[in-house]
Amino acid sequence: MPPGPVRQPRLLALILALGIVVGCTSGAPANPSGPETDPAVVRIDAGALRGVIADDHRLFAGIPYAAPPVGPLRFRSPEPATGWTGERDATRPGPRCVQNPGPDLELGRHTDEDCLTLNIWTPAEVGEKRPVMVWIHGGAFVNGSGNVYDARWLASRGDIVVVTVNYRLGTLGFLAHPSLGADGDVGNYGLGDQQAALRWVRDNISAFGGDPQKVTLAGESAGGMSVCDHLVAPASSGLFRAAIIQSGPCQAQADLQLAQQRSLDYAAGVGCGDPATAADCLRALPTDKLRRPVWFYNIGADDLTGPVTGSAALPTAPLAAFADGTAARVPVLIGSTRDEFTLFVALRYLQQGDRYTAEEYPGLLADTFGPNAGAVADRYPLARYDSPALAYAAAVTDGEFACVGDRMARDLSAHQPVYAYEFNDRQAPTPEPLRTLPFPVGASHSLELRYLFDVGGAPPLSPDQQTLSDQMIDYWSGFVTDGVPASPAGPAWPRFGSDPAGGPYLSLQPDGNRVTTGFADEHQCPFWAGLKD
Repeated sequence: MPPGPVRQPRLLALILALGIVVGCTSGAPANPSGPETDPAVVRIDAGALRGVIADDHRLFAGIPYAAPPVGPLRFRSPEPATGWTGERDATRPGPRCVQNPGPDLELGRHTDEDCLTLNIWTPAEVGEKRPVMVWIHGGAFVNGSGNVYDARWLASRGDIVVVTVNYRLGTLGFLAHPSLGADGDVGNYGLGDQQAALRWVRDNISAFGGDPQKVTLAGESAGGMSVCDHLVAPASSGLFRAAIIQSGPCQAQADLQLAQQRSLDYAAGVGCGDPATAADCLRALPTDKLRRPVWFYNIGADDLTGPVTGSAALPTAPLAAFADGTAARVPVLIGSTRDEFTLFVALRYLQQGDRYTAEEYPGLLADTFGPNAGAVADRYPLARYDSPALAYAAAVTDGEFACVGDRMARDLSAHQPVYAYEFNDRQAPTPEPLRTLPFPVGASHSLELRYLFDVGGAPPLSPDQQTLSDQMIDYWSGFVTDGVPASPAGPAWPRFGSDPAGGPYLSLQPDGNRVTTGFADEHQCPFWAGLKD
């Protein structure tokens, strides 16, 4: 794997740190009429659920899709959820899964090991079966929650059903200690949770007005990386018919051998160092002992945990499968933001006081790009940028997000339909702290999400930005509906590879979306492709 930063997108950390408030239980209480006629009540095999009815959508929140992964079920594949009697309250989301305590400003509140729940947003009108989008949240596999994503706009304007999912994070989701399972069958519990949620959707979504034969799997950041994994994971085969990958740099993967060694070291550090008793010891520990994530590797100042390749659940790394054509052959919508890495530069500036001086620039590149640092410095000279922060952010944006995504699009498009985009609103609204920086964040990582979901916490969209939001919802919901992104108010979105000049990409911007062919040159992808691993 090429050297590069591995602090993957931490959406919930950003939301908490910057004061974004999200409500997942919009609307008035449900009409208390009888369950036979009340659209707020849905019956599935597990029991009856009472949700929330609003003018433009229905919401059923906090639905368990798997058994609580506690006690003997900790560090195991998820088991089916048990049923209940009477009506279950589905008006509020369940707790977040246990978070990395560092960025979690709520200090563990509203978190629990018993967290395997999902939320379902549907159009207000109950009628014919709608296509379904299952959304996997970001957060570096150590933070985040499906509860963050208020999907009312996609459900109402897009006329689709949206499912947002919680899954195990950090150590509880990915510890790969060899004593926890058969040879190679360790780690990836969070990935298994996502698969369990997809199976639950297949078996139950029709009761909510969704079509189980028309499921699209989507995610951003770590969620986008998860989608990459499901495109190659054997147990995910057949559970979805299309995929959306937003800002998912899928080159970042831990291999089984390294993950096992780091997990052995982690276990020893929490008092479970004897391999003969480690499994029982780890399953008996208080949750607080396991909040700190297991880090599988470190590059520069950043750490990564998450799914493990070379394992029973994920035998092949996604990029290798994309290149050789062995990934699931489904339509793919894929893209990134124009200025991905400015967010992480900004967070370090705000949280750690990093000022990114000219004197520090060579060291930043060395920490990030190793032996390629000199070539990167020549390609991204400080004189070309307004500040060292923007020079560094541009290099990482291109090398670790844009050009990785372009490579993925090229490889996948040789075998299946691919539609590529770049979110290019460099004036996208941001929370107030990001507007106090000495450099602009532009179209940074995660800022496209508030054009699809109601995540609040920033100034409202301008009229032109609202038009862009409407068109993005049209494109995304059109892709979920029939595998082709289309908006009646926007330009036609051509398939990737259909223009010999490059791409094409759809550049999403409030002054008018446009088809472009210069993405690879603009982000200097030939240069990045020529670097040695």
